[in-house]
Amino acid sequence: PFWGQTVASLGVGTSPILRKDLTAEKLVAAIRTATSDEAMKARARVLGEKIRSEDGVARAVEIFHRHLPNY
Repeated sequence: PFWGQTVASLGVGTSPILRKDLTAEKLVAAIRTATSDEAMKARARVLGEKIRSEDGVARAVEIFHRHLPNY
């Protein structure tokens, strides 16, 4: 699970739980950690601010146009 591992490595979420290992108890524990760990929540706020400050749509359009053939 690429994005789950990315979230965990950034410290803004818990480690991913593989579907075969998922239980209600593990899911509850992960949600509790993500919503109560103050350091994790602070990192998530900082990351959210960074993401909101980027002009993602304009950047995506720029990259898309750069890769179009020149006719």
